[in-house]
Amino acid sequence: MDIILKQDVPNLGHADDIVTVKDGYGRNYLIPKGIAILATPSARKMHAENQRQRAHKEEKLRENASALQAAMEGTKITIGAKTSSKGKIFGSVNTIQIAESLSKEGFEVDRKQISIKDDAVKEIGTYTANVKLYKDIRVDIEFEIVPE
Repeated sequence: MDIILKQDVPNLGHADDIVTVKDGYGRNYLIPKGIAILATPSARKMHAENQRQRAHKEEKLRENASALQAAMEGTKITIGAKTSSKGKIFGSVNTIQIAESLSKEGFEVDRKQISIKDDAVKEIGTYTANVKLYKDIRVDIEFEIVPE
């Protein structure tokens, strides 16, 4: 029996894959749970059309992310923080502050796309953050912590 998976299934396939399974597994488990649909000729046509449209949209997203990556390459931002006399920051610098600084520079990036390479930024200095713009398109941003 051929089915079209709606979501990832371990040891079987990823979402939107057309796979062959035994009749009982497909009819009694995958289809009733909503994990898959039967791969009828009309469902296959719809699947092909959806894949074609998705590929077109993904190409546009990839182009936009590549352009943003080229613009962000080499960007260095400065973040002010309250510090002690020894250079320790009261609290820490997090992705929200980095996202706000990037938006001031003209780059709209969600804070969830940013990951700081060092575990906790608690001292004055220069650090690196990684920004995930698309599935496999990333850019490293340097940011400097200065006392306010």
